[in-house]
Amino acid sequence: MKLAVLGGGQLASMLAHAAHPIGIRCSFLDPNPDACAAPMGEHICAAYDDPAAIGNLIHDADCLTFEFENVAQSAVEKLAERLPVYPPPSALYAARDRLVEKRLFCDLDIPTAAFVHVDSAADLPAAVEQIGLPCVLKTRTEGYDGKGQVVLRSAEDMASAFDRIGHRPAILEAFVHFDREVSVIAVRSRSGECGLYALSENEHREGVLRLTRNLARDSRQPDAERYVQRLLEHLEYVGVLALELFEVNGELWANEFAPRVHNSGHWTIEGAHTSQFENHVRAVLGLPLGSTASLAPCAMLNLIGGIPPVEKMLELPYAHVHVYGKQPRRGRKLGHLTLRAPDDRTLADLLVKARALVAQSENG
Repeated sequence: MKLAVLGGGQLASMLAHAAHPIGIRCSFLDPNPDACAAPMGEHICAAYDDPAAIGNLIHDADCLTFEFENVAQSAVEKLAERLPVYPPPSALYAARDRLVEKRLFCDLDIPTAAFVHVDSAADLPAAVEQIGLPCVLKTRTEGYDGKGQVVLRSAEDMASAFDRIGHRPAILEAFVHFDREVSVIAVRSRSGECGLYALSENEHREGVLRLTRNLARDSRQPDAERYVQRLLEHLEYVGVLALELFEVNGELWANEFAPRVHNSGHWTIEGAHTSQFENHVRAVLGLPLGSTASLAPCAMLNLIGGIPPVEKMLELPYAHVHVYGKQPRRGRKLGHLTLRAPDDRTLADLLVKARALVAQSENG
């Protein structure tokens, strides 16, 4: 079997790592000649809208999937006429537009922060009056890792807000004073079989995920599962989906969802019976899903901007290092470090050492 992947970054590379042992070939379309996934299969180095390149990508492929959601819906729909495309175009459309996404949460009775549609700077004063301060102005499309958004804490912040997001259509959201950030990774097969991973607790800084831990028997797991299953069923979803949530006074509020494998699920490579990557491959190709059960307490730290000496990371007991092969750049995800420990106390002790290593690399 062959899986075509639009994108050739680290997510595509990890999909290919999971596909290879079960006899699945991968091809990737990515304009970057140094794409992370290039060594893992056929790399077609061309623009994403190059017709000839797209033809080469999907030649003899059994399915097309994506490592990012910012893809033109019309292009995806045309591809879906030629071969199975998963996740479905409707899911990509909902996830790439924050206004559509927020309205979907409301339609499915999934709690979320108050929001209002804002088309221009002229609409902003009335929107702020409705939502209140503080609030967050976000572009409707293409924002990720804290990009395309600005926090408004006072009336004076309104003057430059639309300049800072490039004068693009936006939504204004109430600022959420949350107790913690969590996410749930779920997978649904072509036949409707579903699997759900343990809830992950996440730490962000500057809009970028820094640390995630898998949680055993968390009290909010049932709520997270109920909400993500509503999304899966409504969208007739196939593949892995991640739902990011805030816990606010004991309740979960949806922040956003990602129609793909997700950074907060990287711990599943070493920490679950079947990783999110293998289960995504299985789901989109119509294969039976694997168990999503956790194996042990895990934590995953992103390596951002710099990579600690690999030998130092490997000195940590129970450590698993993933280096993506990307050129260092401030704020760029260059790899991740997973710790899978026999118990929570051991994991906590290891995290202290791992955090110090990672911080030294990022700052130095």
